[in-house]
Amino acid sequence: MKNDKTKQSYLDFDKYIRQGEPAQRERAESWSVAIGLQAVDGLKTSEYLQDTARRNIEGEITIDEARELVKQYYVSKTTREEDDADKEEADRVSGNIAKLLQTDAFTYSVAGLAAIHRAIFEGVFKHAGRFRDYDISKREWVLQGDSVLYGRWQDLRMTLEYDLEQERQFSYTSLDKDMMVEHIARFVSGIWQIHPFREGNTRTTALFTIKYLRMLGFVVNNDLFANHSWYFRNALVRANYRNVAKGIEYEPLFLIRFFRNLLLGENNDLKNRYMVINPLS
Repeated sequence: MKNDKTKQSYLDFDKYIRQGEPAQRERAESWSVAIGLQAVDGLKTSEYLQDTARRNIEGEITIDEARELVKQYYVSKTTREEDDADKEEADRVSGNIAKLLQTDAFTYSVAGLAAIHRAIFEGVFKHAGRFRDYDISKREWVLQGDSVLYGRWQDLRMTLEYDLEQERQFSYTSLDKDMMVEHIARFVSGIWQIHPFREGNTRTTALFTIKYLRMLGFVVNNDLFANHSWYFRNALVRANYRNVAKGIEYEPLFLIRFFRNLLLGENNDLKNRYMVINPLS
């Protein structure tokens, strides 16, 4: 069972974020988010990755050199450990995410979402960037083993195109801050529920969300994704789960609290254990 203690930090990112030069601060924030997001799948990065991230943050190596070093580290590793596969995924995906966050490029489209997945999982998943061709279910801790109802594989592209187009045409001009946050939470929740990829949907949704919010002009509090990515995933689960027979309705409140912290700078308590369902007997 996972709990609230999903934060991993060998490297003191705060030192660079608070005291570093602007370029160091930007790179430190990107690595902090990239490493923190691995918690959505219960993954932890290696100390080698942490040291390589530090070298990139300090400007000793470029982000592409950092990614290549991590790749070669696992290619040339002679002594294999039991958790090497998980660490390699976490390390290589962290490097890919850090690179994405260190660039402003973003395409708001279905192809753009697929491109984010491809860039994140390049060299990790053979199916990187490709939509799944089968239906899925996932046993969730916060649902006591039940699953969210995800989109049918035959409808993935059509549903994504519809949601993105509806959002493209939506006007925020008449909304106050509360309504704006609730709308964004609902939009992101809908994209995640489609779950278009075999694996890596939450990390892809997080990156898409950060990029999209930047495009809208929001200043995103990256600490939320760095330190509360497991909460983010569970909040998405609760926002998309309904079981009338058990007396459970969709509950977007947890996700809204996350986005209020993210966009409004609030300090709502984000605890995973609060989200565990308690179905009526």
